[in-house]
Amino acid sequence: MNRNKAIFLDRDGTINIEKDYLHKIEDLELESGALEALKILKDLGYLLIVITNQSGIGRGYYTVEDMNKLNEHIAKLSEENGAKIEKFYYCPHTPSEPCDCRKPSPWMILEGAKEFNVDLKSSYMVGDKVSDAKAGDNAGAIGIMLRTGHGKEEESKNTNEKYMTFDSLIKFAEYLKKKEGFEF
Repeated sequence: MNRNKAIFLDRDGTINIEKDYLHKIEDLELESGALEALKILKDLGYLLIVITNQSGIGRGYYTVEDMNKLNEHIAKLSEENGAKIEKFYYCPHTPSEPCDCRKPSPWMILEGAKEFNVDLKSSYMVGDKVSDAKAGDNAGAIGIMLRTGHGKEEESKNTNEKYMTFDSLIKFAEYLKKKEGFEF
């Protein structure tokens, strides 16, 4: 049985502009080119799966329902632009809470890979923090860092040379499109 390839994506600072503990639709601003990037990645045959730490839930700043409403809105915007986000996986815990799901743990990626029959070796985890790239690496996917969100300050922590870094999600999507030799 053929396995799928996927782009696992961090949400805050990757798809949308980083705003600490974002949970209201009216505060949502997408990163420049993010919707176009999602469409390119989908057109290249990748499943789109969001993997996000949401410690604002554990801190009591917002509820799972608040987060779900925002995620549904992002999914709707993406779908209206021709790219379906398959699922949002989230960790509700604070960094001080013991859990198995908080990135850089690969748990959410492994769950997504299991649910959607994903070949991790041909998949990517893209985010604005070293912990995002490391989660991908820990799962057996290719970790990618962006300079959006916390990316500029996180880049100095990227002492692991194998994490390629791009200025934005659209720059990564254009790189993959060129690498895979697609014209559309």
